[in-house]
Amino acid sequence: MPAEAAESVFPQLEALLPHVQKPIQYVGGELNSTVKPWDSCDVRWALMYPDAYEVGLPNQGVMILYEVLNEQDGVLAERTYSVWPDLEALMREHHVPQFTVDSHRPVKAFDVFGLSFSTELGYTNMLTALDLAGIPLEAKDRGLDDPIVMAGGHAAFNPEPIADFIDCAVIGDGEQAVLEVTRIVRAWKQEGRPGGREELLFRLARTGGVYVPGFYDVEYLPDGRIARVVPNRSGVPWRVSKHTVMDLDEWPYPKQPLVPLAETVHERMSVEIFRGCTRGCRFCQAGMITRPVRERSITGIGEMVDKGLKATGFEEVGLLSLSSADHSEIGDIAKGLADRYEEDRIGLSLPSTRVDAFNIDLANELTRNGRRSGLTFAPEGGSERIRKVINKMVSEDDLIRTVATAYGNGWRQVKLYFMCGLPTETDDDVLQIADMATRVIAKGREVSGSNDIRCTVSIGGFVPKPHTPFQWAPQLSAEQTDERLAKLRDRIRGDKKYGRSIGFRYHDGKPGIVEGLLSRGDRRVGAVIRAVYEDGGRFDGWREHFSYDRWMDCADKALAQFGVDVDWYTTRERTYEEVLPWDHLDSGLDKDWLWEDWQDALDETEVEDCRWTPCFDCGVCPQMDTAIQIGPTGKKLLPLTVKNAAPAS
Repeated sequence: MPAEAAESVFPQLEALLPHVQKPIQYVGGELNSTVKPWDSCDVRWALMYPDAYEVGLPNQGVMILYEVLNEQDGVLAERTYSVWPDLEALMREHHVPQFTVDSHRPVKAFDVFGLSFSTELGYTNMLTALDLAGIPLEAKDRGLDDPIVMAGGHAAFNPEPIADFIDCAVIGDGEQAVLEVTRIVRAWKQEGRPGGREELLFRLARTGGVYVPGFYDVEYLPDGRIARVVPNRSGVPWRVSKHTVMDLDEWPYPKQPLVPLAETVHERMSVEIFRGCTRGCRFCQAGMITRPVRERSITGIGEMVDKGLKATGFEEVGLLSLSSADHSEIGDIAKGLADRYEEDRIGLSLPSTRVDAFNIDLANELTRNGRRSGLTFAPEGGSERIRKVINKMVSEDDLIRTVATAYGNGWRQVKLYFMCGLPTETDDDVLQIADMATRVIAKGREVSGSNDIRCTVSIGGFVPKPHTPFQWAPQLSAEQTDERLAKLRDRIRGDKKYGRSIGFRYHDGKPGIVEGLLSRGDRRVGAVIRAVYEDGGRFDGWREHFSYDRWMDCADKALAQFGVDVDWYTTRERTYEEVLPWDHLDSGLDKDWLWEDWQDALDETEVEDCRWTPCFDCGVCPQMDTAIQIGPTGKKLLPLTVKNAAPAS
């Protein structure tokens, strides 16, 4: 690639910044960011979280890969984020390409352009970035000097809707995967780039862990369903496997977390305390695709927190995982960290707490040095029946006991998270959310002796996801979702005794339908994404930028040629025999096991967490050649060092 292509575009960009909102997000130079000399490296990555800086910068996945790559000799990684429409218009007018924030180099000059999708609503932002970068939108139109466009993140477990736009996808954990890709790219470049772009993609595909959509053909049945997905050249695997990092203590990243220049959605240092979840909630894609459970040791966590706080100066530590209170040593972790940082007033937080894992000792440790904000619990379903369907084994009595403990110990605010539109759900299942909220307030007033308490009910629409037992389920239409939520709102507001103490937040059903189209779509949906982008679609995850009408109009036109429509992808139930668009991507889960769990859901049968019970043969452990990793280690965090000890005389 030509050396001049890597020169900074900052001189041109700088002239535009006085004319845009929040220019600080485009200037780079964050604490702990890395800039390496271009010529000292032979493999160069541009990493993107396809959303605004304030959402993208705190993203753990990108931050980890950025650091893993930059630690390597001869490798550089820089970051790029989506630019807001005001800057996009100016960049087009003044011919400024998509740039990295680290050294403002053009994205087109890099070897690999890696995008991390935690949600499908970032797809139009990807097309914006490709176009601004001067990279052809479709993989088939790219040449030797264009970067390899690679997708990762949870949405990459079904990359078919963006198959036309990406060169390849990596599913699963990225730490080892990016190093393997780097090795292959380096060897190909050192050999003089033999066989061009296609040879490089073939070498990646041959590993069995990189999916190259161009090497697979999709055949359809007359009714629109998929007949089969087949490799179109020899040496390419029939199924592509996910990557799994087994020993998290060997990967203590990020060691030097980035400190943002502008305000972001999370102003804290985060440490992932374990990966994976086997609670078996049937709606939860993250829990299913990240199996098995792998715990970070208590001492590993302690060292990461210590280094991270020294490197950043943050005053809060987030203990991240899908269900943080399930760490086998969570009590000791919270107490050890609270003890160690008591004088520094470092606060601790968990993303949300399972009702049955909450205890007041844990809660007190978490809030000992920080502020006592609200507690968040996620019962997910309003009725006992629907919680059996989704395998969220929490009884209403459990919840009431838990919130009674919280209100009785001085908390004043509890937030409850639910979903609407779950399989087999009725109006009554949703209206029971109001009954639960009133019981919570009544109990809170009783145990606290005060009327000054609050309960906020927050509701999201259910979207069926690939690689879950609900991947076959019909989705509730936007109209039905809105009707159901309106009834619930009226029930809560009509309660004269408790209604004013209950906050009600909900998303209407429309974004969920678009997300459903993208999450369970196949390659034909790519035409819809492109049409929406060309019609001005950007930042679809942001309410003020999202246009349901635009998506539906574009879908009607783009899908008509294929004889399918939005309902075909969203509200239609699938059968066991149907080939699903992602069946050739192996998440480790046995499809028959997922189907049996779907049947258990319809029978309202609960399944235990396999961490503590005999195996249910989901397929992950034998395939990964692993057993579930459980503590406890029996170690304690203190003393690492006694803080602020008086110097010896």
